[in-house]
This record gives sequence, structure tokens and C-alpha cells, in this order.
Amino acid sequence: MWRCRRDLVYQWRFAETVTALNPDQALALFLTAVSISLPTFGWVVLGMVLARVGWLPQALNSRISELSFRYGLPVMLFSGAAQVDLASWGSTRYVMAGVLSTFVVLALSWRYSIWRGHALHHRGIFVQAAYRSNLAIIGLALAVAAYGEQGTVLAALPVALMTILYNVLAVWVLNTTLGTSTGVRSVVAGVLRNPLVIGISAGIGFSLLPVPEPSWLSPMSRGLSAFFLPLMLVCIGGSMSLSRLYRADALTWEASLWRLLVSPAIGVCLALAMGVRDEALGVLFLLLATPVAVSGYVMVVAARGDGVLAANITVLTTLLSIVTVTLGFFCLSMLSLVGQVVPLAG
Repeated sequence: MWRCRRDLVYQWRFAETVTALNPDQALALFLTAVSISLPTFGWVVLGMVLARVGWLPQALNSRISELSFRYGLPVMLFSGAAQVDLASWGSTRYVMAGVLSTFVVLALSWRYSIWRGHALHHRGIFVQAAYRSNLAIIGLALAVAAYGEQGTVLAALPVALMTILYNVLAVWVLNTTLGTSTGVRSVVAGVLRNPLVIGISAGIGFSLLPVPEPSWLSPMSRGLSAFFLPLMLVCIGGSMSLSRLYRADALTWEASLWRLLVSPAIGVCLALAMGVRDEALGVLFLLLATPVAVSGYVMVVAARGDGVLAANITVLTTLLSIVTVTLGFFCLSMLSLVGQVVPLAG
């Protein structure tokens, strides 16, 4: 009874908030959403342009990506994870919502794929695309763009847990549908050696120590975010090619819609049902609403699956997410669900 009454109060407050907004306020919220998504995806587009004109050759792109992935981002995520507060249930509910939504999306997309009659060797690619977001780079960049340093802190724990979960589930999905024999144990071992997971784990371990937070931690986090996140986004763009979309069929569009619309909607609904609000909900949405992770394409190719389909889904979701992330965050802002973002605070 209490939960129903609380939900009615929230519904009333949402309706009151939307009604009270005048056109100027709605426009301000929309421009705020644009100011979060456009610069982030602008770096990706810049990388595509630089690669197209020959100023970012693949050899250089790969080298920059490796250095950033192995050193810059792990240190940045360490500084964010070191500030995570694990003392209360409320601080981790949004993480649990993200993990739960991953399993729900996997199950529902699997059933949908069977209902649609997708070929078995395409089903695994479709399902992986439906649940697997690029939360470690694009999601993290969006969280920082929206909430600044607090975005790094809030994103650190879900990035660590869900990166491991995504990879383990991908092994099961691809093994089941493609008949490969990759062992879960070897994949877990590889994920545990992932520099991002190591950096976050070390930061969480540091946060549990009975020592005061160093004064240099916050400035270091801000500096690393300002440098390495744009660099990684440019490298993602530089590794993509629009020519891969020449065979974008109905399955590509279906997978893209699941990744960008269905999956984030399920995650947000579950989070709301669990009482997640404000900045935690905003960060969770931005992590779940991102395009398909490039690592998913790599795993499909390694499993000898349809690399063209996986590449098409990756490129198409990256392009469409510029619109879907902006509109999704705008809608949540209209409902006063995602807290105070950096552009509005400034």
C-alpha cells in the first residue's frame, strides 16, 4: 500500500512538473541534453573525418587507443572509484538495476529473436547487440559530460561489474548460437586482466581503507577525464567506416532499435521501480543508452560469426545514438528524474 501511494505521489509530481514548464524552460532542458550528447559524439565524428582524410591512419589510431586503454583510462577510473561510497544500500541500487536489466534484456531479446524467426547464427549477434552497450568509453564520457566528476564516481562501479557480465554472457550467447568452444574461464581471466577493471577494482579497494581521501584525487580525475576521454572517442570514430552500412538489412535495424530504445527503457523502468532517482538514474540511463560496444564486434569475428552484420549494427547504433541519447535524456529531464546536470548548474 505504501509503495502504491508513493508511486501515485511521484506520478502527480511528474505531471505537475511537465505542466509547469513553459516553452523557454523546455527549450533550456533540450539544449542541456544537446550540450551533453553532441560534444561527446562530436569527437567520434571527428575521428571518422580524420580517418577519412588520412590524418589518423589505423596504425596510429591503434597505438593511441592502446596507450589510453592501458594507462590513461584505468588511472582515471581508479580516481573515480576511490570516491565511491559503498556504505549504504541506496548507493548501489542503480548498479543492481543495471545488472538486472541486462539479464531481462537478454531473455526478452532471445524470445523476440525466436518469434521473429532469426537464423540461429544471427540470433547471438542480435541478442549481444541488444544488451551490450559501450558503457566503458562512450557511456563514461556522457556521464562526465552530464555530471562532471560525480559522473566518474557514479559510473565506476557499474562499468566494472557490467563489463565483466557483458563478456561472460557474450561467451555463452555466442557459444550457444555459433557452436564455438571459447571457455568462460578463459574469458573471465581475460576480463580480470582488463586494465579498466583493474583500475576500478584498485580504486574501490582504496575507498574501503580507513584513510582520508587525498587532496590530489579530484583534480587528477578531472584532468584525466578532459584529456583521455576525447582521445578515446576520436579513436572509436577513426576505427569506423560508413561503407560498412551498404548491407544494413532489417535485422540490423531491429538490433539497433533494441539497443537504443528497448534496452534503455527497460533499464530505466526497473531502476524507477527500485527507487533510483536523480543523478544515479541519469548516469544509469547514459550507460545503458549508448551504442553497441566495439568489443562485441571483435568477439563475433573471433567466433567466426557474421562480422558484416556485427559491424553494421555497431556503426548504425553509433550514428543513431546521437539522436536517441539526446531525446531520452531530455524526456527524463522534463520529468525531473535525472537531477541537476553540470550545464544547468553552471
